[in-house]
Amino acid sequence: MSAYEALAGAYDALTADVHYERRADYLEKLFKQSKIPVHTVLDLACGTGELTAILTERGYELIAVDGSPDMLAQAREKAVGLSGEPPVFLNQEMPALDLYGTVDAAVCCLDSINYLTSPKDVQKTFQRLHLFISPGGLLVFDINSVEKFASLDGQVFLDETEDVYCVWRTEYEKRSRLCRYWMDLFTRRPDGAWFRSGEEHVQKAYSVEELRVWLMDAGFSRVRTFGDCRMSAPRAEEQRIFFSAIRGK
Repeated sequence: MSAYEALAGAYDALTADVHYERRADYLEKLFKQSKIPVHTVLDLACGTGELTAILTERGYELIAVDGSPDMLAQAREKAVGLSGEPPVFLNQEMPALDLYGTVDAAVCCLDSINYLTSPKDVQKTFQRLHLFISPGGLLVFDINSVEKFASLDGQVFLDETEDVYCVWRTEYEKRSRLCRYWMDLFTRRPDGAWFRSGEEHVQKAYSVEELRVWLMDAGFSRVRTFGDCRMSAPRAEEQRIFFSAIRGK
């Protein structure tokens, strides 16, 4: 089963601790540092659209893109009745991003870049983002750090709610820098019976330096890194690292 096909319906319940409002606050701080006022925003790899909905309610015009039709279906449903301009939803893979025009800022949150397991796909994604961000506009994304992936090796995790039970185990291969997640998902049916499904997720660890080089090669400048939702530099052993970059002319 493809990634997020089984997980899409339970994703919000299992990620209730993500604190999207706090992340939106942080993104707005970074928006204010860009060279142009931010009004139109691309939410790349938007998932179930929680961040898309929050930013829409805050007055931004959103284009939300995701490679999973199942996750986008959840996002479209969530967007019904939002105040402000209705988001535009597009089913596209990140390296094949194709918008109708430019945006003032692009965000790609919750380690979505790590799902690009080919360095060439990361480079293509940065090139496509440079094409569709206005000159002087802002790109913000975060990654799981190499240190975090190393700490996940061999770990088993359990997430559960009243109607969802998810067990996932991880394996990190240092040489390839690939981290595999095997998930067993149990969801309660209306008749009380439990339905079991499973899927595999694969992410790749990237160093700060190689991402910085690829951003600059794509035409971005003023590349900066931050700790998790902080305005200061990443600490040693930082688990999640944020990047911001300005689209050059």
